[in-house]
Amino acid sequence: MNEVFKALSHPARRRMVAMLREGPLASGDIASRFEMAWPTVTAHLAALKAAGLVEAEKDGASVRYRLVISAVEEAVAFMMELMGAGETADAAAAVPSRGGEKKA
Repeated sequence: MNEVFKALSHPARRRMVAMLREGPLASGDIASRFEMAWPTVTAHLAALKAAGLVEAEKDGASVRYRLVISAVEEAVAFMMELMGAGETADAAAAVPSRGGEKKA
């Protein structure tokens, strides 16, 4: 899990994950949307791959990347649990309103 959050800590990698939510993309297509050197893009994609967030597959001379949904879902579920998501709705319902009644 630490590798996932480390990979997602960089804004460029978060943008890459967001792009891949739309579907698989060739590495060249990903790189064309960033103003950074090719080796830097490759390093970011390697970090996402090492974290299990993306998978790479050769497509002729190109490499296509696709998002691994299960890894992203696991990270989101962990964050929601950590932040107490779900508990806030229950807590808000238990808080008395200004009139002294509980909220429905």
